[in-house]
Amino acid sequence: MKLSGKVALVTGGTSGIGLATAALFSREGAQVVAVGNDPGRLSAAAAALGGNGIALQADLRRPAEIDRLVEAVRDRYGRLNILFANAGLGLAAPLEAVTEAQIDEQFAVNFKGLFFTVQKAVPLMERGGSIVLTTSYLNTVGTPGLSILSATKGAVRSLARTLGAELAPRGIRVNALSPGPISTPFAGKLGLSQQDLQKVAEHTEAKVPLRRFGEADEVANAVLFLAGPDGSYVTGTELVVDGGLTQI
Repeated sequence: MKLSGKVALVTGGTSGIGLATAALFSREGAQVVAVGNDPGRLSAAAAALGGNGIALQADLRRPAEIDRLVEAVRDRYGRLNILFANAGLGLAAPLEAVTEAQIDEQFAVNFKGLFFTVQKAVPLMERGGSIVLTTSYLNTVGTPGLSILSATKGAVRSLARTLGAELAPRGIRVNALSPGPISTPFAGKLGLSQQDLQKVAEHTEAKVPLRRFGEADEVANAVLFLAGPDGSYVTGTELVVDGGLTQI
C-alpha cells in the first residue's frame, strides 16, 4: 500500500472530493483525519475510513479551531505526513451583486482558513511530507458570476509556489490540485436556482473535451499521486484534472 504508516489530514473531508480522497488514503494504508463542519456527514465519513482514522468537526474560519484540530492530531498520532487542504466554498453573484460579506466568507475559508491550516500543521510534518492544496479550473478561465471564488483559487495557486519554495529546504513538498467540473455537491452550494444550475451544468459539460463531468474518485487518484511516493520529485506545480477543459 502506497501510504502504509502515514498520517494524513484531509480538510473538507466529509463530502465530494475530500471524502473520496480520505477513503482512498485509508485504503492505501494511511491513518486519516477527515475534517468537516456538518455533524451529519461526520459520522458517514468516519464509517468510510473503515477504522483507519477519525472524523473531526472544525470551522476553519476560526484559527482557534484549527489549533484545536492540530492538537488533536498531535495527541493521537504525534506527527503528520500528508495534508490535503481541500475545504472550500463558493457563492455565485454578478459583479453588481457581490457584497462585502460574500467576499469575506469566501476568503475566510478558501484562503485564510487554508493558509492557517498549513501554517499550524507544518510543525507536525516530517521530512518527506506532502501538502496538496485544492485550486480550481476557475483560476485559469474567466467565468461570469464567480469572480470572488476564482480569485480565492488564484491566490491558492500562488501559495503552492511560494510555500513550495519556503518548505523545500525542510523536505516538504507543496503542490496544487486543480479539479474541473466534478460531480460533487459543491456546485449545488453556489446559491443558484435548480434551473440555473442545470443550465450551467449543461453549458459547462458541452465545453469539456471529454464531454462529461469528472468523478470524485478520479480526482482522488490524482491527489494520491501528489501526496504519495509516486510524486516524490514534484513540488510547486498544479496538476489539472478537468477533462481537458483548460488545456485543449
